[in-house]
Amino acid sequence: MTLPASLRLIAHASTRAMRTGTFPDDDPLDALGLAEAAALRGRWMGVAGSLVLCSPARCARQTADALGLLHADIDDALRDLDYGNWRGKRLHDLARDLPDELAAWIGSPSASPHRGESFDAAAHRVGTWLAALPRDRDVVAITHAPIVRAAIAHVLRMDREAAARLDVAPLSCTTFVASPGGWTLAATDDVHDTGA
Repeated sequence: MTLPASLRLIAHASTRAMRTGTFPDDDPLDALGLAEAAALRGRWMGVAGSLVLCSPARCARQTADALGLLHADIDDALRDLDYGNWRGKRLHDLARDLPDELAAWIGSPSASPHRGESFDAAAHRVGTWLAALPRDRDVVAITHAPIVRAAIAHVLRMDREAAARLDVAPLSCTTFVASPGGWTLAATDDVHDTGA
């Protein structure tokens, strides 16, 4: 009996922006993120024959390289949320300067006070991407925590507000398996509900 195809979404390794609570702006991996990804290189040696995809962001491409996934195809659907005019700004500063806008963004998946992309819009993009993926071939994809959250929410038909509370750690892997109705969640590694 043939095993169903799998989809493994890997959250990119850490960046300085993540460590400082700053909204990303195509940041590179920091030294620790590079080292942590390189330490996991052996884990991904057995993906020969898999379709390997990657967000166009620098941190995702560097993660793919560090993991030894050197022939990853760039897939724009895996890009991070567009944080609009909040790119490069610290969460702490926004909480001080724009508390109402930040609260709206945190409280509603449809909000985009930064004039970028809402979580709802990203979730729609991810749902379309999942529906178009081949279900007869294993897929490994390096992406961003919000995109992993959106995929989990889509597959589980989860409330998007609840999905925003999922903490997706750098280099965590979320595995889905193909089924006649689409993808089903199989396993998560370092993904949990923060309860916030």
